[in-house]
Amino acid sequence: MPQEIKLTPIAHIRSDFSGKFGVPRQSGLVEALESRVVFEPEFRDANALRGIEQFSHLWLIWHFSESAEAGWSPTVRPPKLGGNARLGVFATRSPFRPNPIGLSCVRLIGVERDPQLGPVLRVAGADMVDGTPILDVKPYVPYADARPDASPGYTARTRQLSLRVEFPEELLACVPESKRAALTGALAQDPRPGYQDDPGRVYGLAFAGLEVRFRVEGEVLKVLEVRGT
Repeated sequence: MPQEIKLTPIAHIRSDFSGKFGVPRQSGLVEALESRVVFEPEFRDANALRGIEQFSHLWLIWHFSESAEAGWSPTVRPPKLGGNARLGVFATRSPFRPNPIGLSCVRLIGVERDPQLGPVLRVAGADMVDGTPILDVKPYVPYADARPDASPGYTARTRQLSLRVEFPEELLACVPESKRAALTGALAQDPRPGYQDDPGRVYGLAFAGLEVRFRVEGEVLKVLEVRGT
């Protein structure tokens, strides 16, 4: 029988996304998104982070806690392929895996020294729901991790579309100034599933304590309402 492996979360992410809808589908797509990696009490030792500020980027290894109970399937339907084509789960980044583990490359903004929380990592470009368990943190090493000649596989055929976001000034004013670029960037990535293209449908995105309602017509996303949750 396979040996059982026990993993312990060392930290949790603190992000502006309270739910999965709207979270960028890959890390690094929305650089304006800032998050914090808050370590569990037993790992709040500054010595464990000694030297980390020498690196510009980090790998975060994390648990797909939002979908872990759903189990796994040998084949999945990647949303970016329209939800029609089936591919092997190990040929995708689907969260529905035998071991629901995610991998994200983020930019390190800096290390905060919080009197209650200890050392906290400020990062940019994370693609995680608030509260996601972090299993490990590793430095991104360009000479070993970067592969400019790598084949993109089927992702070369997926739509790399950035929507034009129409955000009325009176609605944008409802969003804290420090959050506007991140929210607009997340909306521009088109939060909808790849198989949905109904210009009459109104969607709701929870972000930074706000409910943002919008509609997509062609390549334009129109924000219709912003209200507190």
